[in-house]
Amino acid sequence: MPHRNAPLTETGRLRLARCVVDDDWPLRRAAERFQVSVNTAKRWADRYRQHGEAGMADRSSRPHASPRRTPTRTERRIIKVRVLRRWGPARIAGLLRLVPSTVHRVLTRYGLARLTHLDRATGRVIRRYERARPGELVHVDIKKLGNIPDGGGHKVLGRQAGRKKRSGAGYSYIHTAVDDHSRLAYSEILTDEKQETAVAFWRRAQAFFASCGISVERVLTDNGSCYKARLWRDALA
Repeated sequence: MPHRNAPLTETGRLRLARCVVDDDWPLRRAAERFQVSVNTAKRWADRYRQHGEAGMADRSSRPHASPRRTPTRTERRIIKVRVLRRWGPARIAGLLRLVPSTVHRVLTRYGLARLTHLDRATGRVIRRYERARPGELVHVDIKKLGNIPDGGGHKVLGRQAGRKKRSGAGYSYIHTAVDDHSRLAYSEILTDEKQETAVAFWRRAQAFFASCGISVERVLTDNGSCYKARLWRDALA
C-alpha cells in the first residue's frame, strides 16, 4: 500500500521508470509527464535498474540508527515502575526525572496497555466479553433519566427556583438493545417502562437487527418488572 503522501502509486512509479530506463526518456521530460520532481523521477528509475518491479514498493522510513533514542537502562526503569506501581506517563516522568512524552513513547514502543485497559488489582489486560457471532445474544435494558424542565433546571436557575419547576417534569426511559458480538445497538427514548412499551420496543429492535442481517437467537435482561411479565415472555417465545 503506497504511503498516503506519495505522489505516485506503485503502478505510476513503474510507468515512470520504464519511460526513463526502457524508452530512454530524459529525466526532466518524465518528471513533467508524471508531475513529480526530477529527483523523484531519478530515484524510481534507479530503483527499477537495481531491483526491477519489486523496487517500486514502499520501503520502511525507519532510520538505520537512532543515536538519540532513550537508553535501554532507562527504558527498563520506566517499564519496571509501570508494572509495579501502574502509574501513568506523567507520574513516571516525575519520579525518574524524564519528559512525559519520552515515557509515553517508551510505553507505546513496548505495547504496554493504557491504564484504563488494565485491571487495577491484578494488572492484567481487560478482555472484552464477546459472543462468537452476531445475534447469538442481545442485551436489553432501560435507563431512567429525569427530564429537564423548559427554561432549564437548578444548574441554570439555582437550587430554590429549580426545585419549584422540578415537579411535573417527569422522566424519560431509554430502551436499548445491544448485540453482544458486533456491539450494534438500537435505542429509543420512550415515556414509560411498562410491559406493553417494552414489547413494542423489542419488536422494532428485532426488525432493525433483521434489516442488518442479524437473526436474534437469545435475549438477556435484568429482573425489571416489564421483563418478568408474561407479555414479554410470550413476545420473545
